[in-house]
Amino acid sequence: MILFDIKYPIIQAPMAGGATTPELISEVSDFGGLGSLGAAFLSGDAIKENIDAIRAKTDKPFNVNLFVPELAELDEKKLKLMDKKLEPYLKKYDLDKPEPKAPFYPANINDQIDAIIERNVSIVSFTFGIPEKNIIDKLKNEGVTLIGTATTVEEALAIEKAGFDIVVAQGSDAGGHRGTFLRSYQESMIGTMALVPQVVDAVSIPVIAAGGIMDKRGIAAALALGADAVQMGTAFLTCLEAGIPGCYKQKLLNTKTDSTIVTKVFTGRPARGIQNEFTHALANSDHELLDFPIQGSLTKTIRQAASKEKNTELMSIWAGQAASLSKALTVEALMKKLTGN
Repeated sequence: MILFDIKYPIIQAPMAGGATTPELISEVSDFGGLGSLGAAFLSGDAIKENIDAIRAKTDKPFNVNLFVPELAELDEKKLKLMDKKLEPYLKKYDLDKPEPKAPFYPANINDQIDAIIERNVSIVSFTFGIPEKNIIDKLKNEGVTLIGTATTVEEALAIEKAGFDIVVAQGSDAGGHRGTFLRSYQESMIGTMALVPQVVDAVSIPVIAAGGIMDKRGIAAALALGADAVQMGTAFLTCLEAGIPGCYKQKLLNTKTDSTIVTKVFTGRPARGIQNEFTHALANSDHELLDFPIQGSLTKTIRQAASKEKNTELMSIWAGQAASLSKALTVEALMKKLTGN
């Protein structure tokens, strides 16, 4: 099955936070893959601006990804404890203490959905669960193809039952935030090559394999296990067109095979990234971490200041378990290596 009428079964993962620039997305789609906009933190107006910028560069299809909002509660006791943990880093960069206030999500999902519909986007994916039925119905009524993200067979079945068209099977190898939503993330850490065939056998909708896929070998393995396509994130982060800082790219290019861990210290939600000073310093602080995305709002200014100083020891360096295979390439060069063309 050829998904989305694309030439190659390669989807560039929708990494929120600025990595997925219009240049990156359009180059992937132009070459015959599917580019993806990580729009979770963008307002409706910013989403429209990004869509317009992508369409100015390509007439090929692309995906827009959103997070499913979660209930976040501000625990004042945990906030005081975390303030003490973060105080040395705030002082290091002469930063004011963040004061989180509701609503905690930086963007309203209904505004995001309206922007997507207004711009006639044909493919939308969701991470962190299943959106409310009225959102699903609204997008389906517009003919939008819906993609859900699952980390277990149970989640994949729930996504299919909710009316989604396609499911991403996100293995524990994957970089960035875990898409887990039905159980604890510890109970949902299934490797890509174990998860994909189980999901393929359980659902009747197409399956996209994600996690630890960096080259032609990974693509071939995923397709052999029954996946209809692969979703690759880390492989695209070191492309010239990716919107992450140069020090982040260099860290990926220099990483070793055992460099990554799954941690909640940066955002309050488990995510795979490269170990550094910050992850080690807060390694035993799980009982003090605030809910996602509140924890992220507390560490945001520290991460931004560290990025300006090219200090990767205090940045969230999201990466999959195969990050050591990263190469410094243009999108075109990477796609040629992945497709053999």
